[in-house]
Amino acid sequence: MNPRARLETVGERPALRIERRLAHRPERVWRAVTEPSELAKWFPAAVVVDLRPGGTIEFTFEGEETPTAGEVLEADEPRLFAFSWNDDVLRWEITPDGDGSRLLFTHTFGRGEPAIARIAAGRTAAGWDSCLVALTASLDGEDPEQPKDWVGPIEAYVEEFGLADGEVLETGEGKVIRFRRDLVWKPLDEVWALLAAEKGTVIREEPPRLLEYSLPRGGVVRWEFSHSDLEGTMVEVTQTVPAGQEDVVPEALRSWREKLKEFFAAAHRS
Repeated sequence: MNPRARLETVGERPALRIERRLAHRPERVWRAVTEPSELAKWFPAAVVVDLRPGGTIEFTFEGEETPTAGEVLEADEPRLFAFSWNDDVLRWEITPDGDGSRLLFTHTFGRGEPAIARIAAGRTAAGWDSCLVALTASLDGEDPEQPKDWVGPIEAYVEEFGLADGEVLETGEGKVIRFRRDLVWKPLDEVWALLAAEKGTVIREEPPRLLEYSLPRGGVVRWEFSHSDLEGTMVEVTQTVPAGQEDVVPEALRSWREKLKEFFAAAHRS
């Protein structure tokens, strides 16, 4: 069984699927993923749940006073537990497997355009990997170790899922190269400061969200940052390529891919 998360599509929505083989019976795993006292040992938020379809489930993270509410969608002990959370759907399927269990976890992203929702899949997959490692340790009676590195696991999933790749869009005046990258929850002021070394003639500058500058050979580069409490921080970088300069596209795609990988690492360097 491959323990790595897979990025798939459920209906029209992006979804993560993760499988684990656990050395515990379904009844024990069910308690670990549904009972608040058990969830407290491995889940990153305090949970209160009315464990029935239509019941309320609430999550309170450390430092937050107001919980986030969702709804229990399915509760079939000890086989299936599903609930909504900020428009996403989390689904835990537990089946017997010898003297243990097989757990299939699915996280379906429910907000916004599917292409935009996919951007955070690397971050989310790395987060759930950490949670499921903690769940396994808890079931085994061990204390889970806190991960020391987030950049590496996130970047690995970004590569696996193809989220580091740019795209080329056709326009009436040439082409546009576009990259979209997740910056997790870094403050806008911090990521904006990393643009100090950018070269070119500035056309438009609106700190800490927008920077446009022209290139010597023609074309315009645009950095646009966004941030929300639900989505975190993201950046979209575009470069216009005037008609007749299509030969620059392959090198520009390679260059921006590497530059944004370095940008992400710099943003999260301690």
